[in-house]
Amino acid sequence: MILNKKFFTFYFLFFLSGFIFSQQKLVKKKDTLGVEALEEVVVTGQHNPQSVNKSVFEVKLISRKEIEARAVNNLSDLLNQSLNINITPNTTTGKSGVSLFGLDAQYFKILIDNIPVINEEGVGNNVDLTLINLDDVEQIEIVEGAMGVQYGANAVSGVINIITKKSSQYKTKINAFLQEETVGDEYEWFDKGRHIQSLKASHNFTNEIFGTVSYLRNDFGGFWDDRQGEIYDKNDGLRGHLWLPKEQHNVKTLLHYSNDKIRLFYKFDFFNERIDSYNNTVNLNENSATETSNPFALDEVYKNNRFIHHLNASGHLTAVAVYNISASYQEQTKDLETYTYFIRKDEKTNIQKGEYLSRNAFLSRGTFSNLIYTNKFNFQAGYDLTLENGFGSPLAITIDPDENIVKQRLNNYDVFASSEITLSDRFSLRPGARVSFTNLFDNQYVLSLSSKYIFKNNLQLRTIIGSANRTPNYDELYSYFVDVNHNVQGNPNLNPEKGVSAFIHLKKKYALGNKVTRIQNKLSASYINLKDRIELIIVEQSPLAYQYNNIDSYKSFGIFSENVLEHNHFRFQLGASFLGISKILDSNTNSKDDYLFNFQLNSNINYTVPNWKTSFALYFKHVGEEQQFVEKTNDEGEQEFVRGVTDAFSWFDVTVKKSFLNKTFEASFGIRNLLDVTSVNTSAFSGGAHDGPPTSMLLGYGRSYFLKLAYNLNL
Repeated sequence: MILNKKFFTFYFLFFLSGFIFSQQKLVKKKDTLGVEALEEVVVTGQHNPQSVNKSVFEVKLISRKEIEARAVNNLSDLLNQSLNINITPNTTTGKSGVSLFGLDAQYFKILIDNIPVINEEGVGNNVDLTLINLDDVEQIEIVEGAMGVQYGANAVSGVINIITKKSSQYKTKINAFLQEETVGDEYEWFDKGRHIQSLKASHNFTNEIFGTVSYLRNDFGGFWDDRQGEIYDKNDGLRGHLWLPKEQHNVKTLLHYSNDKIRLFYKFDFFNERIDSYNNTVNLNENSATETSNPFALDEVYKNNRFIHHLNASGHLTAVAVYNISASYQEQTKDLETYTYFIRKDEKTNIQKGEYLSRNAFLSRGTFSNLIYTNKFNFQAGYDLTLENGFGSPLAITIDPDENIVKQRLNNYDVFASSEITLSDRFSLRPGARVSFTNLFDNQYVLSLSSKYIFKNNLQLRTIIGSANRTPNYDELYSYFVDVNHNVQGNPNLNPEKGVSAFIHLKKKYALGNKVTRIQNKLSASYINLKDRIELIIVEQSPLAYQYNNIDSYKSFGIFSENVLEHNHFRFQLGASFLGISKILDSNTNSKDDYLFNFQLNSNINYTVPNWKTSFALYFKHVGEEQQFVEKTNDEGEQEFVRGVTDAFSWFDVTVKKSFLNKTFEASFGIRNLLDVTSVNTSAFSGGAHDGPPTSMLLGYGRSYFLKLAYNLNL
């Protein structure tokens, strides 16, 4: 708590000094506009691509330069340092969970070029961020707040839109890199550590046709800790890995055509992942007659394949009106291979293979902007179509395609419209509405109202108030896990969760002197309210049975701020957030609804030495103590809600990057998790049916080091 107070005091002084300086007329207005003219162009939620400064929505940008400075290769590693975003790994499945404003990944959407990404639980939501590679990314745009009108269901807390590269200033461009990284203090050339290789080639065939192809391999050897890997033959619980090893392959292609009338691109993305799970229980298989043993274990291999086809066309309907239409077919499958492994013989027997989960979807999205266009009014209409099919066996308990398999079909037909009304040079409004028709639920109606106001001193005020719903996922609707010891069932009669949120952003940009020093201060407030939230509850005490139901509610409010100081080749960023969360699990019971609070702080420092062609970067994030009400049995044998606590922790990364021969060669060296965090103590979880609650939560594998060598050929 003392540490949090120090962080807050330092942060408040920095923020206050920025606003004091902002009132000093040290530059003329035209200089300020000159700085703003250089801002990046954004597309997420916009009628037309435009600068960040002109957008009604508050859009947070992560540039290609920042991605390369951090030497990260997937979305999980990149967002781990972001404010209000928490990444939690699942060591038993290899996935990474993520939350935004206290809500997990089911409540915000992951988009690639405005199209949702398919995953095992649906389209766009609850995506495993470790499966999103960044080798072809131009920039990432994050919009916080309900975006249900613009992007439909599950965009309750916001959207993350990944914009890929579709052009090059060079005739031919070839990029290749190798990256070697330790996992904690573990590293070997093949079996331990992380080994990444990438090759990308792009070419301008004509002035109108551009193409690119890339390949990336990411081999993660797992986190061994005190475990002994695959060939360990003792039954003492030390076989296998603490963090499962996995190998990923990603192939992408793009063909882009553009002229004065039309712009077309086709993208293909193939992703393959293999996760090896070595059982820590070893059957010694002893033969007393011969006094010999032939140990074996029952092991598993999980394979994940994902295909994405994306065809896009954009151009002019009239001299003013423009269209942007995408069609995408996506498919994801998960296969399970089980076998008996005789350890000393290195022999596999009783091999069984099967597909236990499949999803495929056809998606189409179209926007028609400037249908009515004047200096004061701009109208956009659009549609979203999603035809999703799939089946699955929860928890991969079977690979028999006829056992416990429920086929799913979810069709969404959405139409939406929004208008941008310019009431004055300073004040504009953005109302919007969406209607969603599905084959599973009643019609859903979503509304939003956003605004932007620019005060005389160029202080910018943005608000976004809107509703957004979350549709139940596959497990909540159709899961069926019933045997002698378990009874967990989905509920096809679930209703979508209903959400509403309000975000307010107050931002000021200004320059000092001759624009050598630039400062940006932003103060924001958020409110999110969810009703009919879905939870897994006990529906029968004897025998014990669980089912998903609409019984929960959720509220959160927060105050957060992000500030940037730039001077010549130096950049300093400081952000902080204070978030309160209230949950009511079944309002008919005595569950707690008090607000529980969490403090976060993040900061990064970037400094470039041009003469050395070297840049230095420091990244820091502190996540304060988190509290959560947990239902437990007291000494009298009664159920009560107590306040559980997860200890505070911090991330600290350092990166140094140097270029040679006019950036033909680049070398990056860094240290991740410099503070050597592995796990934190927690009392914020209930125990399972057969064991007690966990006392610690695994977050990382300790301090690790990486070296990246890149080659860039520009012709």
